[in-house]
Amino acid sequence: MKLLREYYELCEGGVCQDLLTEDEKKRVAEGTLTILSGVMQMSETQNGNGRVYPHKILEREVTSYMNMVKERRALGELDHPDTSVINLSNASHLVTEIWMDDNKCMGKIEVLNTPSGNVLKELVNAGVKLGISSRGMGSVTESNGVTMVEEDFQLICFDMVSDPSTPGAFMMSEAKDIPNIFTKSDKISRSLNNFLYKFGEK
Repeated sequence: MKLLREYYELCEGGVCQDLLTEDEKKRVAEGTLTILSGVMQMSETQNGNGRVYPHKILEREVTSYMNMVKERRALGELDHPDTSVINLSNASHLVTEIWMDDNKCMGKIEVLNTPSGNVLKELVNAGVKLGISSRGMGSVTESNGVTMVEEDFQLICFDMVSDPSTPGAFMMSEAKDIPNIFTKSDKISRSLNNFLYKFGEK
């Protein structure tokens, strides 16, 4: 399996106002909360890295990832490391909502009051155009210049990056080990989701 990383731009200014609740809009306006939102990933679309995520696979992984979101464990990092381990000392944000909207994976991210989160806040305040990047483990197959993500794909997290739209600017890295980052409950939920998707129950 390889470490797979994908890059997407967020809404202009980092926030899609129509995705925020009235309370979130108020807290953002008061400066007590920084939320970023927008498209986080897409299925059935060849991305800048030449990869295509089949809809069923991405939808399955987003459904599994929702458990981490609900438990407030869906952390991401500033920049995009070459590892499948989420480094807590570099955590900058928390995914607070994630959902599929047709072939788009949409989401909201709360910027944390951590050293990396504070850097992220200052970048947002300075008007820096930021992107979002998925990080996951999985196999790929290549055919006619298209790289298809395979059934064994596992979504790990979403990271904030500076240059999401440059095709091929970041390369896939080989993973040496696949660390155990999922709890027993995560693994059971993932197995159940895989079973339900495979047999058409979802």
